[in-house]
Parts: sequence; C-alpha cells; structure tokens
Amino acid sequence: MRLLYSLFWWIAMPLVLARLWRRGRKEPGYRRHIGERLGFYPRLPDPNTRFIWVHAVSVGETRAAEPLIDALLREYPQHAILLTCMTATGRATGAQLFGKHGARVVQSFLPYDTGFMCGRFLRRFRPLACILMETEVWPNLVAQCKRHGVPVMLANARLSERSLRRGQRFASLLRPAAEAIDIVGAQSQADAQRLCAFGARHVDVTGSLKFDVQPPAEMVERGLAWKRAIGERRVLLCASTREGEEQLILDALGKLGKVDWLTVIVPRHPQRFDEVAALVRAQGLSMRRRSEMDAAFGAEGIDVVLGDSMGEMFAYYALCDAAFIGGSLLPLGGQNLIEAFALGKPVLIGPHTFNFAQISKDAVAAGAAVQINNAAELWQIWRSLAQAPLRRHQMGDTALRYAQHHQGATIRTLALFGRLQTPRR
Repeated sequence: MRLLYSLFWWIAMPLVLARLWRRGRKEPGYRRHIGERLGFYPRLPDPNTRFIWVHAVSVGETRAAEPLIDALLREYPQHAILLTCMTATGRATGAQLFGKHGARVVQSFLPYDTGFMCGRFLRRFRPLACILMETEVWPNLVAQCKRHGVPVMLANARLSERSLRRGQRFASLLRPAAEAIDIVGAQSQADAQRLCAFGARHVDVTGSLKFDVQPPAEMVERGLAWKRAIGERRVLLCASTREGEEQLILDALGKLGKVDWLTVIVPRHPQRFDEVAALVRAQGLSMRRRSEMDAAFGAEGIDVVLGDSMGEMFAYYALCDAAFIGGSLLPLGGQNLIEAFALGKPVLIGPHTFNFAQISKDAVAAGAAVQINNAAELWQIWRSLAQAPLRRHQMGDTALRYAQHHQGATIRTLALFGRLQTPRR
C-alpha cells in the first residue's frame, strides 16, 4: 500500500508544484526554498551539529511548540533544534518566535512524503530524534526514520472522532505508521484512547502544550495601548476566521444597523485579507486595516478593523472584551481557544469544534466559554455580554483560572522525550 502511495506522490508531483507556485502569487514564501520540499538542502555551516528535530506543520503547531523548543534548548545545551514546517506562514512564525536563539534553531521545509526525498533529508541533517507535533503522521517519513535509526515521538497529539473514522478508511497505509511511532504524548485521555484504537503504542497523557505558551509582554502592552486609545468602546474580536465565516458574521452584523461596539476581524490565512476587506465594504460598513493604522490604533467612527498583520494575535486578544474563535461556525473543527483564556478573555465558539472537542466542552461547562449556534446568535450573546461588565469579568476570571489549571504539559512532554531518547549532552 505504501508503494502505491509513493507512486501517487510521484504522479501528482507536477500538480503539487504547480499549486505551490500558484499559492506563491499571494504568499511569496511558497516560491522560496522549493528545493527543500524536494529533498535538496544547502550545506550546513557546521556538519557536526547535533539536531533534535521538531516538525510543526503550520502556524498553530509552531506556536504550540514554542515552550517545548525553549525547554529542549535549556535541557540540551550542546544541541540545536531543526524546526521543519510545510507552510510559508508557519516558517515565518518560526522565524519570529525563535530568531532570539540564533543558530541554535535551524529552519527548513519538510520534503514531500516520498522515500527518496525523506531519505535525503535525514542523511543531510542526521537528527538524533524526531518530534512530530499534533497530527503529523506521514507513512514514508516514519518508515525512513525507522530505516535511519531515528526514534520518533508524536507530541501534543490529538485525534478527533472524525479523523479516526477517516483514518480507518486508509488503515492499511496509516496504521503501520502509527504503530511505528516509538512514543506518544496525547493532549487528553479521549485523544489517547482514539490514538490507541488507531494503532499507536506507548501512549501517555501529557496535556496540551498550548496552555504553557506565555503571552509576550510587548504584545500584551501593545493591545492594552490600543484599548486605551479606543476608550470606553467595547471590542469583539473575531479571531482566526475561515473562508465562508466572515460572510455569515458580516451579514448578521449588517442587519443590526448602527452599533456602539467595534468589531475586529482577524482571518486565519493572510492570503484572504483582501477578500475579507471586500466583504466588509460590500456590507457598507466603515473599515480600517491594521496595516494602515499607526500605533495609536485610531478607530473612532469605524465599524470594523481588519487585522491584516502577522504576529499580533496576542495584542488583539489584549485589546478585546470578548473573543469569538473562528473555524467553528462552519464544519471546520474550530481553532485554538487557549490564547484567549491565557489573557482572561470570555470566549464564544460556534457549534463545530471537533478539533478541540474536549477543551471546548470543558470550557463551556466551567463557564469560560459560550457555545452559539449561528452568526445571529453570536451577535445576540455578544450584545448581552457587552452590557454586562460583571458577567464578562467573571467569565474572564474563570477562563484565566482554567488556563492556569491545565499548565504543565511541557514538563511532562520533556520527561516523555527523555524516555524516548536522551541525546548526549
């Protein structure tokens, strides 16, 4: 089955590269370092560098890996981190988060999942161990790690019921890869049970690393400065919205007429900034783009601010009075709630949160979040929160306590990694 899978990759490669080039029209990062995606890498400045390899596919996984990477660098001072990703925004996020470490963090794109390309990658970097973040199980990659004697850990692992059902349709391909992973740190007991059902062995529950991510002080202060500039006006943040959701949100907002709050929309994918700006204008709403604003964040008389900046999500959370987390109005699985909780913000989520099912369920039960059914209800609940400062304060306190209670995954994951492989210090 893996042979057929590899053959499919080679047949599809021209289409894969053409799609990559098309994406580069809006995101130039996709047209850079293309050789790395094919298994070709520049010579290392120091060929004797001993790497611990961490793979984080995109932005969310890269952010989640931050506390773990910082801990690995402290625990193994003679080693460097090789950080791979698949998206241009993931790589940009890695540069932003880990540039402070200089040459101790080396970034690269992961090659496409063929035995030839993965083999070249492993021979070039010769990592001592591999840490895959969350759901990144690639059949040829795992097989090549076994062939080259590289132990594999799946960290911060999650698997929804939906993904389990999907994966079981390709069990003959994916199950051997899952079984070949040496050790797994699952986010929750439910994730652990599903991972075991899928074939993973040696599964421990470590919790979510995202609870250990600390909001950068400069971003928090930036958001608070924006809040002071706005004054008493309430702010709803629509964070990490996905395609189709902004239209629903804006249609429902447009039906309310003139409102006294400010809406900030931050799309999940930067290539959609212009598209979302056009949707706002089509509703007849007044808008400013964050990229066009100075440090004062002047939004007087503005209905919507479009958050078209990178790396400022914690500033947006510090600014807002409550946050709606996107990817949940439509069946897309939801996005990370924890960053909002870390800043003590009440959270609203839609009905589709299967990628964050346990956290969403627990947060609603605790009173840190409210689940809404549609965009009209989003505005209804937000309006009631905007007029109830005591309830907002209570929800925010609950959210912060919830986030603090679930910290500690980094320590548990680091201990689990030590059982997998303790590199020579």
